[in-house]
Amino acid sequence: MNLKYRKTIIAGNWKMNKTITEAKTFADAIKPQLGRHKWCEVVLCVPGVNIPGMVRLFKDTRVAIGGETCHYEASGAFTGEVTVEMLKDVGAKYVIIGHSERRQYYNETDFTVNKKVHAALEAGLRPIVCVGESLEQRELGVTEELISYQVKVALAGLSDTQVRRVVVAYEPIWAIGTGKTATAEQAGAVCTHIRTIIRKQYGARVARAVTIQYGGSMNAKNAAELLAQPDIDGGLIGGASLKPDDFMAIINAANQE
Repeated sequence: MNLKYRKTIIAGNWKMNKTITEAKTFADAIKPQLGRHKWCEVVLCVPGVNIPGMVRLFKDTRVAIGGETCHYEASGAFTGEVTVEMLKDVGAKYVIIGHSERRQYYNETDFTVNKKVHAALEAGLRPIVCVGESLEQRELGVTEELISYQVKVALAGLSDTQVRRVVVAYEPIWAIGTGKTATAEQAGAVCTHIRTIIRKQYGARVARAVTIQYGGSMNAKNAAELLAQPDIDGGLIGGASLKPDDFMAIINAANQE
């Protein structure tokens, strides 16, 4: 983390988990422990039907609520999709874009990711843009080339001001939901590479303002070590964000000076 230049953001990605009733139990458990996250922002990205209820549950806290995906069109015949304006209207502040599961199961591409990033920013939402490589790609030694391509396409056409509002989440696909985690040094090296790409495209001042998260199975045990890396500015947390004690442990790890 580098608290001098940018905010640390700990974001939970609940995926397809928790009814609003279950979410209330989670909120009741975690809210008494909040209020001490001086150095980091806390975000919970939840299923779309839960967003209004989550906004109400956390209205008296500094926790921001976000969506897990969006469409890039403003309206239309896209059954089951939600627009960025719909998310904003029910109180969402963030939206995850390009998660590997969306790419794998719903055919999202780097180019649709770019369209969604533009749409989110124009609506006033902060996009959390996911990039990452598979195990096969890492073993082939093409991680840096692949990440460079994903980041460049995701940010294509954005102004300096817009890029500052983007959060980039490095999620090695081989470490999502598998229990495997990149070492702190491996994760830190890729996050440093991402910042280098942004610096080459937009300059040093913009690059050092961008929050870059690690999202490959960050948990209560490894969070402090990962967050000690200078270019890891938070986490996009999957399974651990569903457990109040584990999620709070990660938040507390991000609050170390």
